[in-house]
Formats: sequence, structure tokens, C-alpha cells
Amino acid sequence: MLLSASRSLLPVNPTLGVLMCVLLLVAAGVVRVFRLSPDEGTNRSRQVLIAGVRAAVQLGAVSLVITWAVTNIAGLFAFLLVMFAVAVRTAGRRLTPNGTWWLTAAPLAVGVVPAVLALLLTGLVPLKGISLIPLTGILLGGALTATVLAGRRALDELRTRKGEVEAALALGLLDRDARLEIARPAASDALLPGLDQTRTVGLVTLPGAFVGVLLGGASPLAAGAVQLFVLLALMAVQSLAVSVTVELVARGRINRD
Repeated sequence: MLLSASRSLLPVNPTLGVLMCVLLLVAAGVVRVFRLSPDEGTNRSRQVLIAGVRAAVQLGAVSLVITWAVTNIAGLFAFLLVMFAVAVRTAGRRLTPNGTWWLTAAPLAVGVVPAVLALLLTGLVPLKGISLIPLTGILLGGALTATVLAGRRALDELRTRKGEVEAALALGLLDRDARLEIARPAASDALLPGLDQTRTVGLVTLPGAFVGVLLGGASPLAAGAVQLFVLLALMAVQSLAVSVTVELVARGRINRD
């Protein structure tokens, strides 16, 4: 079964490498031609190229250490810790250039850690890297996306509508409440990608967890159950991540000062 599953995947050969290079160049070229950058000082096309090269290097490195991580408890926890640290750094630097970036650890942890612990304590997922690493990665990636979207939308809205915040303060609202009234509606848009993914699953896309379980030899029913759990867990994790991010922004803990 595993042999037939592996044969159904993309073959790793020079043709695949050339095609991936072409796709990366197309992505960077489109960004450059249509000037898809926020300002003149940001070279988004270069960022696309760097992101593609980094992805290749990182996946190559992961391929070398993944065997150790999935067969050794110490390696497993080290791998998960690195995943979390990189997620915090990425989310934080997307939100702010100052020293408050590290506080993005809170929204990332508040949803992911309880969800993973619940799976382990109930025995639904064994303490093995082959199961825990991909599941934690999915949840952490969802929390990362939600945190970045919510934080950027909230901070941008507070900067754009600074006068409304000052007017609310003049009316007697506390600083946290005045900022929350502006930031919360904008930040709530961070939930839309997860909602759309859940609403259209099976109709528009077949997500990775579903396909992966199928290729692993499980029945379509089992694959559907796993995918449903992942989607529901993602919505819970992202809701918590957005809520904590908005609270931190409203209290001024995460800022761009």
C-alpha cells in the first residue's frame, strides 16, 4: 500500500526541479511586473525569490533530521521547540519592528498547546513524532496566519483611525476600551480564511490531511474524520489566537512605537 501511495506522488527528478524553478520565477516576475509591493522601499519580488530558496533549504534540512526527530523523544521535543520559536519570530517581525514582537508567543501558545495536550492525554495521538510533528505543524501554522493577519489589521486600523481613538478617550473611555473598539472589528477578518476553508472543504479543495491519510492507506471515511478534526481544531486555535492578539494590541503590549 505504501509503495503504491508513493508512486502516486510527484516523482523526484530533474524535470520536477526545473518546473519548481520556473514556478518560482513566474511568481517573482508577476510580483515585479505588476508592482505588488506595499511601497517603493519594499522589494516584494526579491522576497518571493528568497522565500522559495529558503523553503528548499529548510525542507532539505528537515529531511535530514526528521528521522531522528520521529524516533527519539528528545529529538521530538527539540523539533517542536524550534517550530514554535520560528513561528514566534516570524509572526512578531511581521507585526512590529520593536521589542514587543516576542509577545506573539502568547496567541500562538494559547490555542496550540492545550489542543496538543488534549490529544495526548486522551490517547487520540501517541507521543510519537510521526504523528505529533505534522499535527502540531498544522495547528501552529494556522495560529501563525491568524496572529499575523489579526495583528496587522488591528495595528493598521489604529494608525489610520487614530483620531477616533482620541475622540473615544475624550468621551471617557479607558485607553484599552477605546483601542479595542477600533481594533477588534478589523482583526476579526483574520478568521475568514479558516472559515472559508472549512465551508468549502470537499467542494473546492481536498486539504493535505485528508489526502495524506488516504495515501497512508486509510479508508476515505477515516481520512474524512481526521480532516474534520483538523478543521475544527484550527478554527478553535485561530479564534483563541485572534482574541489574544487583539487584547495585546488593545492594551498596547504589542505596538509599533
